Parts: sequence; C-alpha cells; structure tokens
Amino acid sequence: MISRSVTRRDFVGFAAVAAMREPLVIPLHRVMDKRAKCTPEQLRQFWWKIWTEAVREFQRAGIHFQVSDEVGEIKRSPGGRPVFAGLQRGVINLVITANVPMDYGGAAGVTTLWEGYHLSVIALSNAHANQVPYFSVNTCVHELLHLLLGDVYLNRPKWYQTGEREFRIDWYGTRLWFGSADIKTSAKQYLARLRA
Repeated sequence: MISRSVTRRDFVGFAAVAAMREPLVIPLHRVMDKRAKCTPEQLRQFWWKIWTEAVREFQRAGIHFQVSDEVGEIKRSPGGRPVFAGLQRGVINLVITANVPMDYGGAAGVTTLWEGYHLSVIALSNAHANQVPYFSVNTCVHELLHLLLGDVYLNRPKWYQTGEREFRIDWYGTRLWFGSADIKTSAKQYLARLRA
C-alpha cells in the first residue's frame, strides 16, 4: 500500500464533496387554517401520508425544512379577496385548509407571492400523495417545487407557459419521487431570494 500526504487539491476536493452532501435548510412555516372544516381522515391522510412523503422526497434531494407551526386563518376582505392571517416573512408559508379559495381555482393547491409573502395553500379536500408519474405527484411536493424552481417570479405567464410550467413541475416531482432529481441549485437560488 502506497501512502501519500494530502495535497491542497485533495483538501479542496474533500471540502467540495462535503458541501454537496450538506443539506440545504429552508425555513417553512406551516399555518393550519382554524376555519377549515377538515375531517379527521383528511388530517390523518395529510400528516401521515402526504406531508411525510414530501419531506422524505426532498430530503433525498438534500433539502430539509426547518419547520415552525401556527394556527391562522383565511378570511375575506370586504371586496371578497382572501386575507391570510398567521403568515411570516422570509419563509415559505404552507397554509393547510379544507379548500383553496375560489379566487385561486379551487384546486388541490396553489402557490404564489401574496403581498410579499411566499405562499403555498394546500386544500385537504383535494390533496393527495403520489399517484401517477408525470401527471399526479404529491400535492405538497408539486406546490413547493413551484417556489423552489422559481415559477412564482414569472409575471403573468401566457396560457401556453402555464401548462408548460405544470408539466415541468410534475416532471421534477416524478424525479424526486424516484430519487433522482437535482433541484438543489435552483433551491439555493430561491433561498437567496427568500432571504433578501
């Protein structure tokens, strides 16, 4: 066996490998809508299946969430627009409710920048775990990818860009599902913008 001393190049290489393996920690603030009329089964499905699966998939990609929890609510302004209570700045706000406000299409989830807050809303009545690759991935994974891949920074996308973005998100979601997505670079860029 030949032994040799560690060179500067070796040392820098070790540091680079260690940095790649170090998880990227992203602050996430979960807000449970106190007005939501969720069934015990919906809550159980979310906490034990959907959320757990999402955390596991992001961890495989080297992304960990530093989670805080709060009870908040979705109210209505006099003009009928949704007003979110309990959000925090500088974090991803994951609002858990029974139904997405109709202003946002009544889907399983929606992600947007709302009055300076980074916001993902998950509707437990329609949310689901992974179902069909490339078409129906975990709702939390799908919505969080819209943030981590920077989709929310695209102003007023054209009709064809919306479908393209949805397919792109489900493509990355499927790769996360099967453990092969590389989203850490985009997530680092997103985190820098989130902190700014």
